Amino acid sequence: MGRRGTKPQGKVAIQWSPKFAYAIGLITTDGCLSSDKRHISLVSKDKEQIDNFIGCLGLTNSIGNHNVGSINPALRVQFGDVLFFRFLISIGLTPHKSKTLRGITVPNKYFFDFLRGHFDGDGTFYSYWDPRWRSSFMFYTCFDSASKMHIEWLRSKIKKHLGISGHITKSINDSVYQLKYAKADSLKLLPKLYYDDGVVCLSRKRTKIEKVLKSIGKAL
Repeated sequence: MGRRGTKPQGKVAIQWSPKFAYAIGLITTDGCLSSDKRHISLVSKDKEQIDNFIGCLGLTNSIGNHNVGSINPALRVQFGDVLFFRFLISIGLTPHKSKTLRGITVPNKYFFDFLRGHFDGDGTFYSYWDPRWRSSFMFYTCFDSASKMHIEWLRSKIKKHLGISGHITKSINDSVYQLKYAKADSLKLLPKLYYDDGVVCLSRKRTKIEKVLKSIGKAL
């Protein structure tokens, strides 16, 4: 509670920027909003991911362990901020969001920063030689979500910005939907995600992408 006549102050400065949008992308994928309507947490096995999140939101919280005792424990940062929690609700995030998530209200100016956070949280990039075609090297940029409504929203937003459609897949025994962009569309999408050398990102994913693009004489 703030003093009488003053507004309570949150830990997070709520102002859209490239770093703020990136953090929202991470929360959308790897974040969790507590049912107490106050706490927000992010879990990842990659310390760089946690460090990026803390840095983007200007947090001072310490990093703890998650799933202690497991073979591959993850890291977690958790903090309480009622104002930021309410903001997240207002843009489309909810507790227990995995299968009910819809669209997220993100300014168009920062959409690709948000998308890069989304990709670092639940995205994949892979490449291979296609045996069906001679000298055919393929690669895909993918975004995952347990919510069909959210993955369809993501697809429509990317199409609106870049005019590429991608395609959505879901295996019979898997509850996750995957939005995939093949080689030609990835070459349009990836430079938008990494539009500057200094953008915050998960370095191992960027390095992997740059290595593949270099092999075909392309660059971000």
